[in-house]
Amino acid sequence: MNHRSSHTEPEPGGVLVEAEGLGRSFGTKRVLDDVSLTLRAGEVTGFVGANGAGKSTTIQLMLGLLHGEGRTSYLGRPLRAWGAPGTVVGAVLGGVAGHAKHRVRTHLRMVAAGSAVPDRRVGELLDSVGLTEAGGLRLDQLSLGMSQRVAIAQALLGDPPVLVLDEPANGLDPHSIRWLRDFLRSQADQGRAVLVSSHFLGEMEQLADRVVVLSRGRVAASAPMAELLARAAHRQVVSVESPELPRLAALVEAQGGRLTPTGPTDPTGPTGGGSAHITGLDRVRIGTLAAENALPLYWLHEARPSLEEFYLGIAEEEFKIS
Repeated sequence: MNHRSSHTEPEPGGVLVEAEGLGRSFGTKRVLDDVSLTLRAGEVTGFVGANGAGKSTTIQLMLGLLHGEGRTSYLGRPLRAWGAPGTVVGAVLGGVAGHAKHRVRTHLRMVAAGSAVPDRRVGELLDSVGLTEAGGLRLDQLSLGMSQRVAIAQALLGDPPVLVLDEPANGLDPHSIRWLRDFLRSQADQGRAVLVSSHFLGEMEQLADRVVVLSRGRVAASAPMAELLARAAHRQVVSVESPELPRLAALVEAQGGRLTPTGPTDPTGPTGGGSAHITGLDRVRIGTLAAENALPLYWLHEARPSLEEFYLGIAEEEFKIS
């Protein structure tokens, strides 16, 4: 049953949420500056940034839980303009906020009653998140993964077209993380706009359609996941050893890459052998180039940048930090 009686069904790919110019200061410290992002129906947006980058502050501003600069509209209107905001956006900001001794089903029924949602919706959602048999457990009996599922069920009680989750995978085991990823993907496939924050880029690679990278309170990048990963790939460093570095350098540069020697050349080698780093090309392309040109390689190793290096590289590129 659809409970979105107060607004029309979103069109696939249509803009459901627009956050513009969000900003916030705590005392003299500027923690968020001119942050804007857009959420579309049918898409998962990964909101990625190191701890302290400002992700939670952004989400709280979007939901009206903090005062600050900028505006956020849901289906073209401020959230406060909706008579039943729970039918517009569902949020998971941590564990389940309820009395520890309440049973799961009782807790969800209480929340549903406060939002004029029929009891049958509780059963539907417990089944959806795989907790039908756990409905009689007390909230203090739940594992972290089960508690997260209950929180998601609670957020979906009003059948909102927008779902927002702040670091939902924190502390979860691999099985729970996989379930969460599959479930959120299914919610987007049903037409919802899903925003998921995380400080782990790897979590987003298999989930997000689009990624917004936050660095030091500012948007450093906003792009489709495929494009962002391509940008990250250009920061990969490939280590090589070859008896013919000058010839390899010429081949690499002709393909748009760059070779930088990292050690002394072999004094006994007449053709300039030694070790080097190559950027701009991956190991597969380099190996293929060498094979096609009968150029021997003694070593070929690809190192991806760490998460911190990736964030820093994005920030340097965007803000031109010296």
